[in-house]
This record gives sequence, C-alpha cells and structure tokens, in this order.
Amino acid sequence: MMNSRDADVIVVGGGNAGFSAAHAAAERGRSVLVLEKASQESSGGNSYYTAGATRISHNGLDDLRDILDEDERHRVTEVPPYTEQDYTGDMERVTEGRNDSELTRVLVSESNGAVRWLHSLGMKYRLMYERQAYDRPDGTYLFWGGLHVGNTGGGEGLIADHVAIAERLGEKVLYDCNVVDLVAENERIVGVRVDAGGETREYRAESIILAAGGFEANVAMREKYLGEGWGHAKLRGTPCNTGTLIEAGLKAGADRAGDWGSAHSVQWDALTPNNESNRELTNRLTRGGYPFGIIVNKDGARFVDEGEDFRNYTYAKFGREILKQPGNVGYQVFDAKSRPLLRSEEYEMPAISEFTADTLEGVAEAAGIDVEGFTRTVTEFNANIDESRPFDPTIRDLRSSSVQPTKSNWASAIDTAPFYVYPVTCGVTFTFGGLKSDVDGHVLDESGNRIEGLFVCGEMLGGLFSNNYPGGSGLAAGMVFGRRAGSHA
Repeated sequence: MMNSRDADVIVVGGGNAGFSAAHAAAERGRSVLVLEKASQESSGGNSYYTAGATRISHNGLDDLRDILDEDERHRVTEVPPYTEQDYTGDMERVTEGRNDSELTRVLVSESNGAVRWLHSLGMKYRLMYERQAYDRPDGTYLFWGGLHVGNTGGGEGLIADHVAIAERLGEKVLYDCNVVDLVAENERIVGVRVDAGGETREYRAESIILAAGGFEANVAMREKYLGEGWGHAKLRGTPCNTGTLIEAGLKAGADRAGDWGSAHSVQWDALTPNNESNRELTNRLTRGGYPFGIIVNKDGARFVDEGEDFRNYTYAKFGREILKQPGNVGYQVFDAKSRPLLRSEEYEMPAISEFTADTLEGVAEAAGIDVEGFTRTVTEFNANIDESRPFDPTIRDLRSSSVQPTKSNWASAIDTAPFYVYPVTCGVTFTFGGLKSDVDGHVLDESGNRIEGLFVCGEMLGGLFSNNYPGGSGLAAGMVFGRRAGSHA
C-alpha cells in the first residue's frame, strides 16, 4: 500500500536545471519539494560555479534589450544575430555530429523562450562585456562567438535568483538531503530514499525529476568511464555530483545515453592552493586566453592548435589534452603584446600561478620547462607566421603559423619582453554521459519505453554533447529541459 505523498513533484538537485523544473511544476499548481544534497551555504550545484553565460538564439541586440539590465554601453555595442541555424551548426560541428538531433532541435528552438520565461519570473540578465566582447579603437564593442547573454552576478546571482523565485512560488527546499536511491512500486517510480545521518527515510511523490548532476566528483567513475589518468583532474564545481542517482536510474531500468567517455574539461590553474570546488574564486581559476599565445608541455613542445576556433568552441575539450602531457600539466605562454588581451578576472586573480621574466630562457627556467626545447619551439613558431594577414581577435583571422601542430588563427610572434607563463592542468566540469530520455524529460528504458514517474534534466540528461560543447549551452539546456520536465511531471 502506497504511503501518502510528500509532494506532487520531487526534484532531486538544487542547481539551474532542478530549479527550472521546480518552477515549471509550481506554476502549474503542483506542490514541489526540492531535495538538495549540499548544505544551504554550499548549495547551487555546478551552476553556482559558472559565469552564468547562456547560449541562446536571437536576432541581435534589439531582440534582447527587453530582458537585459540597462547599460550605457548598449548604444555603442554590436551584437551579431545568432540564428537557430547558427546554433544547430555549432552543436553539430563541435560534437562532430554525435549530438542527439531531437534534443538539439528542442534546445535551439526553445533557448530564447526559456530565458524569457525565467526573466519573467525574476531572473536578471546582462550582456557579458568582460568575457564575450572586444572594445574597438573607436570606442565601440563587438560581441563574438555566439555567446552574449549571462546572469547578472554570474553563477552566484543565478542561484540567488532561482532561490528567490522558489520561495515566491511556494516550493519547499530541503538541504543536507542526500538522496541515495529510487523507490519503485508496481513498475512505477514513486519516491526516493534519503540517507539522513545514517538513518534512511523515504520521500514520495507522483513524479520524481532527477537533476543531480554527472559523476565528475567520483574519481572511481571517472577512471572507469573517462579513462586512465582522469583521477588527476581537478574538480571545478560541486563535490556533490558523485553519480549516485545516475547509477540508481540505471538500476531502475533506465537506458544510457550520450558519450560516457568524455567530459567538459578546461585548462585550470595548476598551482594555486585550494584549486578544487573553490566557491570564492569559482570560474576565475579557468585560463581561457590561450588562443592568443601558445601552450607547451614540460619538454617545451606544443601539442594542440590553440587557434583552432574561438575560445567558446574549444575551451571545454583542451583540458583532456593537458592530462595526456607529462605531469598532467601544460604551460600557456604570452609576451608583452598578447598579455593585455587576457581577461582580467582570470589572469589577475589572487594567488595566480604565474611566471614572468625578461628572456625566454629565464621564464622557461622559472616555470620548470625544458629551456632548449622551449626556445626551439618559440623560435620555430615565430619564424613560420603568415605575416600577410593582420591580427584580429574579433574574427577567425587566418593568421596562422605553419608549424606542427598548425596554429590556425591569431598567431602572433612571442618576441617582446616581458614573457609570461601560466601552468595549467585539467579542470573537469561535468560528464557528458547520462540517462536516456525523450524531449519532455521522461526517462526511457532500453526498449524506448517510459519509466513511469521518472524524469531527468540537466547534466544527468545524456545525448547533447560529446568530446566538446559550445560554451553556454549547458546552462541553456538545463533551463530548456528542466522547464519541459517540470511542465510534464
């Protein structure tokens, strides 16, 4: 006999996707209970650690003004349209066609509407000048890379806004609530089991929405699914995402979806103390300026095309290349000309790992890089730059260096003192493999049938990404598919 319900809908996980699902359900008059594993002071999931960047399709600045905070710079700002065709093309290109086409179609077509819906509930948005625009010599600003809109206050502001909306809509949020398993009766999921200080209790609802993140905080699962060496990666976000609910979903009959062998992994400060799950510095430990310099290993050798594409389309995949290098470390290299192009919030943060010297030999020695290999690499790189093309950070300028590997864009000679080196390692954000669902969030079994009462959204939803992703599409997916799950639960 089924116990009385604690709510109509239970959402497991209090991040961006979970709260989006909760809001959608509450708007329909459903009673909602959000179960968050972390304490209230440590809550917010990975969403708290982000910059709040959200990739949406739009028709340019005039199409966005009504959802943006006012800013005097708008009058001298160019925001190119980012069409649904652009978005779809970027998803297909960066995942090399391994993205689920139906999930992608929904993400692309509903991203703008999801942001407008959340804005109508109280979420605040702005143009991300410090991350996604260049100020031009004439005093104007040009946005680039398809990623233009972000939450006011970054990830911290995103979660604060979500919590305020939840309170206004009457959602109940329980913290320190470690959900460890699902409860099934009569071929339907009817609740969850919670470990509360060694004692187990159940919470029951008509629908359970899983939004508890991937398995990136579980070293054993990383080594099992991502491969040898992934235990050395640094955890960027919440330590709560241990894959427990993914395993519970599989045990309940869910099918797998997405790429279980890859993850969102960035270049991350290698030496700064407390460089994992740092709620004070959050995303400022990312090092995203590499398109304007070179990256070498301890031997002084380059190993990726730093200028393959805009940072938004490569930053989430280069972390895994760092893991393959000796000591799991790489070194970003800049000179006095390129250093001013780096984001201040990333490269001028407290206790940054930085080495500087007035000679190439000196900076290599200070950073622990093989001096002979390093100077040879820089000399060859400088000598093979296509000087016929002007350097332009606002476009793929095709200013290349024909060394191996080629640097395809933004090649600039590293020849002006002082020289700068930033040691980086792999920072893992979230894993791409998860549970299979339809576009409305219903979890599917291996035969393609719905598991009644069970929904999924956020980073637990597999199928959108593989090896790489377009920056800002993770938060957008959390909003879109969280809203859909909450609308059907």
